[in-house]
Amino acid sequence: MPFTKSREYTEIAPCEALRPYVRCFWGSVIPYRSEDCEDSGSEGLVTPDTCMDVIFDINHTNGSADSCFCGIDDRSFTANGGDTVRGTVSTFGIRFYAWTAVLFSEDSMRGVRNARVDAGAHFSGLKKYLEPCLYESTDIFSRIALAEKYLLEHMNSVRENALLSQAMGCILTRRGVLRMKELSDETCANERRLERIFGEYIGISPKKISELIRYQYLWNELLYTPNPDIQDLVYRFGYTDQAHLLRDFKRFHTMTPTEARKLAYRNGGFLQDEMF
Repeated sequence: MPFTKSREYTEIAPCEALRPYVRCFWGSVIPYRSEDCEDSGSEGLVTPDTCMDVIFDINHTNGSADSCFCGIDDRSFTANGGDTVRGTVSTFGIRFYAWTAVLFSEDSMRGVRNARVDAGAHFSGLKKYLEPCLYESTDIFSRIALAEKYLLEHMNSVRENALLSQAMGCILTRRGVLRMKELSDETCANERRLERIFGEYIGISPKKISELIRYQYLWNELLYTPNPDIQDLVYRFGYTDQAHLLRDFKRFHTMTPTEARKLAYRNGGFLQDEMF
């Protein structure tokens, strides 16, 4: 949810050097008793955000830890906050942009679409380094310092792909509003080559990431504009008509823009930074 902020969840921007690669660090500010969690038992709609997350859940009461890697999502789902974990707990997450997560991974991103796997499957080095530290470094700022140190020292620039960077630059500049033929022409690469590279480095096709980015920009316009003009948005985001826009939005968000705005404003009282 875009307006969520509490002791159990907050977002912190990374240092300047990591901002092209990491969307934010997030999690609980300090450990808290799960029994006292104000959101215990609540459900929240999680919508596609063109990011990938590495998440650590620490139970300080019994000394256990769970980690997971969440690949890029192209569908919404409901997250249930009412799990059975009890005791003093904390969460720490690293949210990568989908097109940069591979620079910190030991594996390709093939097959990560809508995936939820142990963090060690793609980020074994990060898990091995960071997970043991999370018991002693319990506040979010000390955890961020540890994570930033690791990420800055272990970013694998050899894995950077010039064509991917060029293509993503085109997609972001155009806010996802371009055909694959246009992307092929602008990058001087055939569509099959683009498909292969995007599958290896992001786990989805260039067409799909373009659709997700267009949806994200559209959602930000709907969310942060007091009285959005739907017809203007139809034109600006390259939709055929209003019905096309509404159908496409509902495909990713499961509800209409009006319903989505009402839900977002009902669930919080502050504005997070925009996605891009």
